[in-house]
Amino acid sequence: MTEETSSKPMRRGYTTGACAAAAAKGAALLLITGDAPERVELYLPAGFRHTFELTGWQRQDDSMATCATVKDAGDDPDATHRAWIEATVSWLEHPGVEIDGGRGVGRVTKPGLPVAVGEAAINPVPRRMILEAVSEVLEEHSAARGLRVVINVPEGEAIALKTLNPRLGIVGGISILGTRGVVTPFSTEAYKASVVQAISVAAATGNRGLILTTGGSSEKYAMAMFPELPEEAFIQMGEYVGFSLSHAKAYGFSKVTLVGMAGKYSKVAQGAMLIHSKNAPVDFGFLSQVASEAGADEELVQEIAAANTASQVVDMMTAAGNYAFFEQLCLHACRHCLIHMNGEMTVEMVLITMKGRVLGRAEICG
Repeated sequence: MTEETSSKPMRRGYTTGACAAAAAKGAALLLITGDAPERVELYLPAGFRHTFELTGWQRQDDSMATCATVKDAGDDPDATHRAWIEATVSWLEHPGVEIDGGRGVGRVTKPGLPVAVGEAAINPVPRRMILEAVSEVLEEHSAARGLRVVINVPEGEAIALKTLNPRLGIVGGISILGTRGVVTPFSTEAYKASVVQAISVAAATGNRGLILTTGGSSEKYAMAMFPELPEEAFIQMGEYVGFSLSHAKAYGFSKVTLVGMAGKYSKVAQGAMLIHSKNAPVDFGFLSQVASEAGADEELVQEIAAANTASQVVDMMTAAGNYAFFEQLCLHACRHCLIHMNGEMTVEMVLITMKGRVLGRAEICG
């Protein structure tokens, strides 16, 4: 099966795991044959073959060889785009393939990840891809001995600062990732996978409660609000409210607190569990109903029904000094969260302003 040309306007890329496997295959060929391959072909878990361009060849006698490839993330806004992914291979005295991480590849220091504490942060699928690529070369050339493979990312430590790795307890560099070998531009799957990984680490490090936020600003205020909690307890879930709640319950958390702006969380209050603007427009009729529940006069209720943005509604109710409105929004949101999870958990909602001031707060035990 060959790679088909995508009809999508955005160009896909390739994972750090696929790049590491390609570099490892190139290094193995260089060590065994003495020839520097300009490119290698891999069969990717996504179901097609792809040719990777290689560079950075070095060979030390007959004992060690290095090869690299430059990661192409396509049109995805990936921190590792254009990163130099390098593999160094050396002979073992016995058959088999050993895989480790070197410079710029992180080490796992916290439980809850798919890699054991103390090991290089090379995930299971990339490990398998590296193993298969190198084993193929060994078999093709009837090698009696095995190879040790060390993956290096020279700029990995700096790149890792732009990722969640420090919070997840992955120190010293990036993770070698990927389950399909390809990167889909603006991949929701990749973001969801990072949320699940963060929840897993939070559970494995002994947390019983999670703080879910929609992004960096709300997380900053949440951390100031709950200074007693460790960094692992805070998860940036983006727009994936229902998805994150379901995984929080699956991992056995007893309480979830959602902290964020009223504009986004008003959508949760109206029952939306995916709060992207395309999926869940603000229901101003609902907001006017909540305002009525909170004791707003009829004129203000009608103004809210005719509003253009959620932030406009927030300004109206703040100016009116009606903070019962925000508490009612919190209660509606908590109820919908519990319905989504079929109860058995405590849900708290905290609505804040753009400057971190608390507008409303409520908690319901399911």
